[in-house]
Amino acid sequence: MSDTTSVVLAGVGGQGILLASEITAQAARISGFDVKTNEVHGMAQRGGSVIAQIRYGTKVHSPLVAKGEAKVLGGLERIAAIRYADYLSKGGLVAVNSQMMVPVTVSMGMGEYPADAEKMLRDKFENLIYIDASEEAKKLGNVKAANVVLLGALSKGLDKLSEEAWLEAVKISVKPKFIDLNIKAFKTGREI
Repeated sequence: MSDTTSVVLAGVGGQGILLASEITAQAARISGFDVKTNEVHGMAQRGGSVIAQIRYGTKVHSPLVAKGEAKVLGGLERIAAIRYADYLSKGGLVAVNSQMMVPVTVSMGMGEYPADAEKMLRDKFENLIYIDASEEAKKLGNVKAANVVLLGALSKGLDKLSEEAWLEAVKISVKPKFIDLNIKAFKTGREI
């Protein structure tokens, strides 16, 4: 049986998935684990899908998360969480930002954004944290910290990583002038 923990983070380009991935990887390293990461950017600069995979444990051989293996799934956009749902293990924790980002294909009339996305999430995931991370970050003074608010909520499902390790990872991963904001964002998410 593997002692490797797998994490999948998904969203849309510009939402901070890569920073959230870096913070998660750093928290695992600080906790003494071997860590491997993988990111797929797609058309991220054009509002396309972004997915990051983080795996940590005693010895990790591959950064790729197999379907059905992720202990946690973080979605910075509702449909992104649904798109990557098959990565989640049975009973795994899902944290989803309630933000809706309409893809270019929908705005051009080539597709349709599901009107019932929240219901779809609640029906699909038995262990769901559904929060308005964007609004919580806005209250802290910068909506761009929504990724770290969501990460704080998601961190509750990763019990091998202490809060102290997460906070140290934030300090290592963000620019000095944004450390206080991101620590507040993480703690806000963790309290939800």
